[in-house]
Amino acid sequence: MNMLAMINPAQAVRLMNPDGITNLSRRRFLGVGAGALVLGVLLPGLSPRAVAAVPMGEAVKPGTRVPAFLVIGADNSVTLLSPFVEGGQGISTGQAQIVGEELDVNPSRFVVECAPPGPDYAVVGGLRMTGGSFSTRSSYDVLRRIGATARDMFIRAAAAKLKVAPDTLSTEDGVVIHQGSGRRVPYGDIAKQAMALEPAVSVALRDPATFRYIRQPVPRLDARDKSTGKAVYAIDQKVAGMLYAAIQHAPHLGTDPRSMANEAAVKGMPGVHAIHTLPGAVAVTADSWYRARKAVEALEVTWNDPAPTGLETAAADYSSQGLLAALKAASGSGASAEKAGDVDAAFASAAKVIEAEYDAPYLAHGQLEPPSTIARFNPDGTLELWMPNQMPELFQLLAAQTAGIPQDKVIVHSPILGGFFGRHFAYGPGNPFPQAILLAKATGKPVKVLWSREEEFKRDALRPLSFSRFSAALDKAGKPVAIKVRTVGEGPLARYFGAVFGGPIDPSAVEGIVEKPYAIANRSMEYVKFPHPVTIAFWRSVGHSMNDYFYESFLDEIADAGGQDPYALRLELLKDQPRHLTLLQKVGALSGGWKRGPYEAEGGRRARGISMASPFGSETATIAEVSLRDGEVRVHDLWIAFDPGSIVNPAIVKSQVESAAALGLSATLFEQLAYVDGVRQSSNFDTYPILGREHMPAVHVEIVESGAPMGGVGEPGLPGVGPAVVNAVAALTGTRVRSLPLAKVKFSA
Repeated sequence: MNMLAMINPAQAVRLMNPDGITNLSRRRFLGVGAGALVLGVLLPGLSPRAVAAVPMGEAVKPGTRVPAFLVIGADNSVTLLSPFVEGGQGISTGQAQIVGEELDVNPSRFVVECAPPGPDYAVVGGLRMTGGSFSTRSSYDVLRRIGATARDMFIRAAAAKLKVAPDTLSTEDGVVIHQGSGRRVPYGDIAKQAMALEPAVSVALRDPATFRYIRQPVPRLDARDKSTGKAVYAIDQKVAGMLYAAIQHAPHLGTDPRSMANEAAVKGMPGVHAIHTLPGAVAVTADSWYRARKAVEALEVTWNDPAPTGLETAAADYSSQGLLAALKAASGSGASAEKAGDVDAAFASAAKVIEAEYDAPYLAHGQLEPPSTIARFNPDGTLELWMPNQMPELFQLLAAQTAGIPQDKVIVHSPILGGFFGRHFAYGPGNPFPQAILLAKATGKPVKVLWSREEEFKRDALRPLSFSRFSAALDKAGKPVAIKVRTVGEGPLARYFGAVFGGPIDPSAVEGIVEKPYAIANRSMEYVKFPHPVTIAFWRSVGHSMNDYFYESFLDEIADAGGQDPYALRLELLKDQPRHLTLLQKVGALSGGWKRGPYEAEGGRRARGISMASPFGSETATIAEVSLRDGEVRVHDLWIAFDPGSIVNPAIVKSQVESAAALGLSATLFEQLAYVDGVRQSSNFDTYPILGREHMPAVHVEIVESGAPMGGVGEPGLPGVGPAVVNAVAALTGTRVRSLPLAKVKFSA
C-alpha cells in the first residue's frame, strides 16, 4: 500500500513534533553534559531564564531560533544540528563553512549531526527535506544569521564578564578577545551566560570580501571517518536484543502471499525466530541476517494472481513496451505547460517542418547501500526508528500511522546515507520501514529489516518511463520559428505532493522542456498525464534527466535540418541571454575550441556534441567527445561549464558535477529497467549494467560565478551529459538515437 496515499501531502508542512526538542534530550545522541551551552536544545542544566527564551508552546518560524541549531560545549566544541541529511553530497561541510564564517569558528572543529524532527528545520519553503538541490541555497542566509547571532551573544556575555564595552571585543576561532588587555574568553567558558541573553533582533553579517571559509575548498568533515571505516550507516547499526529480518517480495506488485508449502521446515532452520506474512511480502526473523536471508529464500510461497491485463496495476501482461505504446497512442489534448506566440501560423507558413519522438526507460537508483530500518518499541510507549530518509518529519508521521500511535511518540534517527539520488523519500512499497514496524510489533523485540540487493531491485521506486513528441517549423534560412512538444506520462512531484503544488501540470514531468532560454518566438508545450501502475520516484535531476536529452537532441535535429552548425545555432538563439551565452563560450574555450567533426584523432575518428541545461536554478553547458570501438560508444572527454550563481565550497561543487556527470553517462550508455509479464527483468547489477571504470571519461569542470541567485549543485551536472553524448554520436555515425540507452544500438561509423 502506498503510505503517502493515506495523507494529504499538504500535511508535510505540519509534520513537526511539538516535543521534538525534548525528544532530542531523551535521545542524548549528542553526548554533551550539563555544562554545555545548548542554544535552545533543552538539555538539563539550563537556567530558568534560558528555558524561558525558548517557549515550547509558541509557533516557530523555521530557521529563526539559534538555539535549535547550535550546541557549544564547555570544552569549546561545536555541534551543528543540521536540517539536512548527509548522503555524500557534502552538505555537512558546507553548512559548517557557512555557520563557521559568521560564528568565527574554523569549520574543521564542527561536528554536524542530523537534527531530530522539529519545526525549526522546515527551511525549504515550509518543508524539511534534503533533495531537489535545495539544501545550501535554501539555508544559506538562515545559517549565516544563526552564526552571526550566536557570535553576538558570546560577545555580549564576554563583555559582561570582563566589564568592558562589547565594541572593544573581537573574536577568533571560538574565543572572545579584549584587544586592550589581551584577555581571552573561550566560548565554552561563557556558555550559560550567553544563553541567558536575549538574541539580537538583527545582527551585521560579514562582508563577503572578508570571507575566510566560504568559497574556499575546505576539506570534507566526513572524509576521514569514511576512509577509515568509522562512518556508521544504517546498514551498520545495531541495538541491543534485536532480531534480523530478511524479506521475499511478491514478484508482482500488489499481490500478497497465499500459502507457504514448507513453512515447518523453514521454521526449523538454524537461528530462525519466526515466519511472518506482510503486505506484498513474507519475512523471516532470525538471530543473524545471513540466517534470516537463507531461510526466507528457502520459503516456497504461492502468491495471489495479478490482474490479467490492463494498465491500472502491474498486470500479468504489463510491460515497458506496452506502456510506451500506450503513451504514444494517448489521445486527447493535454494541459498547456507553456504557450507563446502564434504556433499554428508559424507552422502554416514554414519552409520546412520536422518531427521526432523521444523516449527514456525506467531507471533504478542502484545505490551502494540497500535500504534498511531498525524499529524498536520502548517501554515508555515510544517507537524508535533508525532509517535512511530525506524527510524526517514525513517519515515520522507515516511511521506513526503504521504503528497506530501518536506522532509525538515516534523518534526518528537519520543516519548518513550510503547513496542518495532521490531514493530515500517515502515511496510506500518502496520503503522497508513499515515492514520493520510491523515485525517489531509482532515479535515484541527490536527488528532490523535489511533488503538484499535482489529485493531492492524488486521494490525500488523507479524514475518514470517517459515519452515526448516534438515538431519544429523552420524558415527559409533554416532557422527555427516555432516548436511544439507533447509530453505524455507522469512525474513524481504530482504523485506525492500534488496537494501542495496543485494544477494540471506536473513540473517534474515537463522540466527541461519548458522555459528554455532559446529565442524561438512561437512555442507550445502540452502535458498529458498518464499514471504509471508501478511505484515511481524522484531520481537525480528528476525530469531534467530525460527531458533535456529530448529537447537538446531535437535542437540538434533542427540545426541539421536547417543546415546549421548546432553550436553556432545555439550562440545565435542565446545572443540576448548573456548568462547562457557566457557559459556556451566558456565551454567552447574549455574544450580547446568547438569542432563538431567527425575528425581524426589519436586512436581513430571522433566527434563532439553540445548541449545546454537549466536545472534547479543553475546553468550548464556540456561538450562530449566520442568515438566507436567494436560498435560501442566510447566517451573520451566531458567538458562542463557550470554556473550556480555563487558557491560555498568549490571542491565540493566540482566533485558533485563530476559525480553527476558519471551517473548521467551511465544512464545514457547502459541503464534501463524493463518490465515483461508484469515482472522486473533486473535483479542485480549483472542484469542492470552501470558505468564501469573502463567507460569513465575525463571530466573537465569550470565553475562560473555569475552572481545570479544561488542555484543547486548536486544534480545540475547530469542533464547535459546525455544530449551532448547523443549529439556527438549522431555527428560521428549519422545515426540519431531517440530512445535510450545507447547500448541498445550497434553502431558503425
